[in-house]
Amino acid sequence: MGDEPAMNGDLNANVKTRCSATGDPVLDQRTDQWLSWDKNPQTRGQVEVLLEQGSSEELRRRFSSRMAFGTAGLRAPMGAGFSLARLTAAVLLSKDVPVLLFSTYVPTPFVAYSVKKFGAAAGVMITASHNPKEDNGYKVYWCTGAQISSPHDKEVLRCIEESEEPWSDACWDAGLADRSPLKTDPLVEVTSSYMEELKDLCFHRELNLCSPLRFVHSAFHGVGHRYVQQAFSVFGFPPPISVPEQRDPDPNFSSLRCPNPEEGHSVLELSLRLAESVSARIVLATDPDADRLAVAELSDWKVFTGNELAALLGWWMLFNWRERNPPPADPSSLYMLATCVSSRILRTMAKQEGFRSEETLPGFKWIGKRMVELSDAGHQVLFAFEESIGFLCGAMVPDKDGVSAAVVVAEMSSYLQTKQLSLTQQLHSIYQRYGFHVSRTSYLLCDHAPTVLRIFSRIRSYEDGSYPRSCAGHRVVCVRDVTVGYDSSQPDHRCTLPVTKSSQMISFTLANGIRATLRTSGTEPKIKYYSEFCAEPGEREVSGLEAELEEVTRVLVAELLEPEKNLLIGRLA
Repeated sequence: MGDEPAMNGDLNANVKTRCSATGDPVLDQRTDQWLSWDKNPQTRGQVEVLLEQGSSEELRRRFSSRMAFGTAGLRAPMGAGFSLARLTAAVLLSKDVPVLLFSTYVPTPFVAYSVKKFGAAAGVMITASHNPKEDNGYKVYWCTGAQISSPHDKEVLRCIEESEEPWSDACWDAGLADRSPLKTDPLVEVTSSYMEELKDLCFHRELNLCSPLRFVHSAFHGVGHRYVQQAFSVFGFPPPISVPEQRDPDPNFSSLRCPNPEEGHSVLELSLRLAESVSARIVLATDPDADRLAVAELSDWKVFTGNELAALLGWWMLFNWRERNPPPADPSSLYMLATCVSSRILRTMAKQEGFRSEETLPGFKWIGKRMVELSDAGHQVLFAFEESIGFLCGAMVPDKDGVSAAVVVAEMSSYLQTKQLSLTQQLHSIYQRYGFHVSRTSYLLCDHAPTVLRIFSRIRSYEDGSYPRSCAGHRVVCVRDVTVGYDSSQPDHRCTLPVTKSSQMISFTLANGIRATLRTSGTEPKIKYYSEFCAEPGEREVSGLEAELEEVTRVLVAELLEPEKNLLIGRLA
């Protein structure tokens, strides 16, 4: 973050006479308010230029609505605004609220961990994660360490709307973060404590110490490098080989077309090339704020999906729990959690192995909330995940954690190597035991809210004023529409998941067992689609399942989303 401008004069001292009004009294009032409050000459200048140019639509986009909390906080393009770390600290310090402000970049899970460790009232992380470089974001944690969810997110927004005007000039004084006695830096204590607790996830340190495997790690121009290096040391590994071009924080993500490791081969090119040159078998890539993890293995460089990694990590955590808790230890109080658009592999495993599994709404804020509830009730959450490569091993942090997931994958790989097994081979073994879970996940870009609303309204009145009755020749046996709270599988037709009117999500279960979901992203202008086919245990022929899933997914997207008609942009290869 750059230096903040000096704070001089009263709130109205820098108001510039507008060259023109917008013609919209409400918009004029909000624009005037902003100019009277904004102490940043750059963002003030942006608004003044827009007024001079008569850019009413752009002004309306910026000032006529507020951001809402999505699946991972607030995210939007940077522009006229001031939600940065030091200013956040200044607002709190101006009201004599003690603040723990990290002196350097840290992974997002460190903030959630710190809230729990210090018993803080709340936590804030300034990050847009893997969003484009133009974006910034603001993630808020409750006193439990989990991200805020309903009703707290709605109450926060209500309080914002009731207190629009800055309290005083002190709110703009970022220098308070340097001189206030109420501010402390928790970096050393939190890092040490986190790494100490991380040892609880290390099950085979003696094998790690002599493992012949080599690992490559990319921090994706983010904050993960030093912390993944420390985590490897805790587990007894030598440090992973870092991708030098992507090791250090770079807000421009200079070597990447997209800073999202979920995109696969197209964004892992430097990592894979380095791994081949140093004979490393495993590539680990954390996203810019180090809360998610992508993994590739030298086997024509297979890049695992989030669902495949979840199958491996779920198996690994249960395997080691059983090693530490031999019979007659009862797994019935153990839980594994997944979001409702993720693979059902944990549910299948739970039925066979005796632990419990649950689904939540998309977004780790819902998983974190449920983790806290289960922990308070005396249950242990062993593993949780979302298909978008977000994983949590253990319950150290009530949020996804790419740092711990990276070193756990390294140890799992090291252990399997002693059994002459690769990750790919172990995944195949898991599917042989529990049944192949074949899934497809992708998205279409759409930055036009009326189009999105029209698409989903059409789906709700698709056939005789109701939802579709078939897809690709297969009967629809269940519809769940979380946006309106409808679930045809329930006796009262009420959805058991919380209703989310601010976003769109409709799921279909077909007579052949395929489950498919269409939903809008909570952090990006995307319509996402998910589908999965679960085979019976022991079924070896998977190509037919994949072909049927591909056809159902193709028809679902073509007929319900109508990409060409609605000018939806497909995912880049």
